[in-house]
Amino acid sequence: MRLSLRPASESDAGRIAEIYAFYVETTTVSFEYAPPSSEEMLSRIRRIRGRFPFLVGEADRKTVAYAYADEAFSRTAYRWCAELSVYVDPAFRHRGVGKKLTGCVEEICRRLGYRKLYALITGENAASLAFHRAVGYADCARFSEQGYKFGRWLDVYWLEKTLNGKEVAASFPRKFPEFDGGELEAVLAEHGGEV
Repeated sequence: MRLSLRPASESDAGRIAEIYAFYVETTTVSFEYAPPSSEEMLSRIRRIRGRFPFLVGEADRKTVAYAYADEAFSRTAYRWCAELSVYVDPAFRHRGVGKKLTGCVEEICRRLGYRKLYALITGENAASLAFHRAVGYADCARFSEQGYKFGRWLDVYWLEKTLNGKEVAASFPRKFPEFDGGELEAVLAEHGGEV
């Protein structure tokens, strides 16, 4: 299967909401109780892509996954940190789709000038914990019984990956819309391909 990557557009909101709904309704991957509507997802896409990458992965012209970075903390001194989220249509999991999207978001964030990328993972999501550790994320913390869903208390693991050295503090990270079009196309092409 060939995977192509591109920035999410407003017309992707419905399909992204559909993919995410599975995780909200049937898993503890998301701590939301009710899936957001297409309109709410559109609002999220607009907000996030004003500063961070929000990407979709397509196979046979169908969106099969999406990934984005978002603000990890609100205070100015944290400006070089971002949080990673990746969601794959259940029919396309365990094929390397999430790995390609993760690598692409990481590379874009690195080039934009981010220093740290974080992943917050539910303790019972062993597959995600193993994946992130395998691609270079290190455990920072385990928060005991932080969320309550499906009748049980859930631990949350906080993992981090360093993308850049301390020298990036010379200036704030660039915003995603400021990313050069040619450079973006090269990164997207490099991380797409056969899965």
